[in-house]
Amino acid sequence: MPLINNSFMINNPTGRKLYSELAKALPIIDYHCHLDAKTIWENKPFTDISQLWLEGDHYKWRAMRANGIPERKITGDASAEEKFEAWAQTVEASFGNPLYHWTHLELKHYFDIDDTLNSKNWREIMRRCNELLRGSDFLPQALIRRSNVEALCTTDGPLDDLRFHLQLAANRDFSTLVLPTFRPDELFDTDPDRFLAFVSQLAQKTQTPIASLEQFLAALESRIDFFHAAGCRISDHGPLAVRYRYIDATAQAALFQRRLAGEALTDSELQAWESLIFVALARMYKQRDWAMQIHFGAIRNNNTPMLRKAGINSGFDSIGDQPHLAKNLNALLNAMVENDGLPKTILYNLNASYNDVVASTIANFQSGEEGVKSPLQFGSGWWFNDTRRGMVNQLNTLADQGLLANFIGMLTDSRSFVSYTRHDYFRRILCDLIGGWVERGEVPNDEEILASMIRGICVDNARRYFCFAQA
Repeated sequence: MPLINNSFMINNPTGRKLYSELAKALPIIDYHCHLDAKTIWENKPFTDISQLWLEGDHYKWRAMRANGIPERKITGDASAEEKFEAWAQTVEASFGNPLYHWTHLELKHYFDIDDTLNSKNWREIMRRCNELLRGSDFLPQALIRRSNVEALCTTDGPLDDLRFHLQLAANRDFSTLVLPTFRPDELFDTDPDRFLAFVSQLAQKTQTPIASLEQFLAALESRIDFFHAAGCRISDHGPLAVRYRYIDATAQAALFQRRLAGEALTDSELQAWESLIFVALARMYKQRDWAMQIHFGAIRNNNTPMLRKAGINSGFDSIGDQPHLAKNLNALLNAMVENDGLPKTILYNLNASYNDVVASTIANFQSGEEGVKSPLQFGSGWWFNDTRRGMVNQLNTLADQGLLANFIGMLTDSRSFVSYTRHDYFRRILCDLIGGWVERGEVPNDEEILASMIRGICVDNARRYFCFAQA
């Protein structure tokens, strides 16, 4: 039997039935990814499997470095064949790493290849993949269509003109919604020069003079309105830590003037700055019925020589920690509530030791007043946690502290056009978990309730939560 089959990763009959009869064929809403709208619009063919599989994939790059592969064959000028051979050698060594499963899910789903990739057969598999890549079924838009993607949300800077999103929206031959996500990392930049450059660009983009905090926030709101008109319904933020420090309106205005003067702020002042920006943005998001994503806990670019050599997002990031997370997270969400501006919010925790802290905090701020089930979401296993162990931990924590049935499910968080099998990976894990509960007699084998739960977590809850059809 080939490695990838309907029983793969599912160890009980109920789970296999839930997967094969329900979860497997459901469409995908990928509400957070790093695909490039320009690449989707241009729809150019990939040159070879190395470009499709290895370019920009820092998950694979980290594994290749651990396998003793020289950087020339990872991010350097080695040939496509050299890089693919190096990847095959790494796959052979990656039992227990989710990359092993992802690799073979992708080979099976997109290329119908049942063979497991290794150092002996890499040439033949590369040849077969490259031959298929010449066909129209492997263009970017076709790969998205073949993946049964109903909607996907890219990650975009606040000054982006979104022209490729608008062009895709006008293309009636491509039905998948490709929507922008508002990701204003520049607002939290601690470097005075970079922050001033952003303020200048923001003023130019919005044709608004920016000499006060009020004008600065008004300019940001105009960009949010621009994104909203282009179909955006989600923001995203990626702080290392979630921190909160209150200062009054007078102190806030003075703090902005110091930033405008190019002064470097102390850590305490930066904490106050982050807090005021988060609270202000959250209210803008709520007024437009957006969801706010917060991905926190990543220490980035830790290897300085390799940052200079390979650049950002090259595989030199790791899990962070922070003191007093519970106090800060509760205080930040409470400040948003007091400002009448806590939007639908998805919290992604990179440090799994904080799972219960995050999930129990979320429960403090759930509300049914807006008619949304679980408006605050404990986000799916993210980055270093999108492993089987990480996903099971996240699902169990959510079930312990909240309502798993209301979960909005998986996302790719990827730059790859063939990473949609991560949804399949997640769905297998989900069905195995719930099927196991049934088999052990912990929940009833009620087919109607189970089917509703599986459909909800895989796609229906996200549809209701984001309301993309109204975009």
